Amino acid sequence: MIKIIVLGKLKEDYLTQMVNDYLKRTSKYHKISLIELKDEEDLGVEAKSIFKHIDNKDFVVTLEIEGKSYDSIEFAKFIDNTFINYSTLTFIIGSSTGLHKSVKDRSNLALSFSRLTFPHGLFRAVLLEQIYRAFKINNHESYHK
Repeated sequence: MIKIIVLGKLKEDYLTQMVNDYLKRTSKYHKISLIELKDEEDLGVEAKSIFKHIDNKDFVVTLEIEGKSYDSIEFAKFIDNTFINYSTLTFIIGSSTGLHKSVKDRSNLALSFSRLTFPHGLFRAVLLEQIYRAFKINNHESYHK
């Protein structure tokens, strides 16, 4: 299973449609769930909320500017290899104020898509598109290029 934990709700219809489209596409390959949590001013409160949705056996990936970078093929291999040892891959996109240290400490991998800052709603769509792309690559299906 893939879980994507995000802070805050989408307000823009076009982003909601894009996110839902990639959730639907990806669900043909793997069970996937998007968990929206309340965006709090206190990162400690957010952390407690996040931890309610993480199992001890999950492989947790936090999305962080300082994290490791992959190209699309490396990301596809990462996803494929992770499911050899873990049944659940959990991605966490923090709020605009970031992630609490305890969440970063729990992370198995800090991942960066860019050193640029993205709007959180848009980044949900980017992450989902890359997960979908990874499944297309791993299944040797056209789409990647």
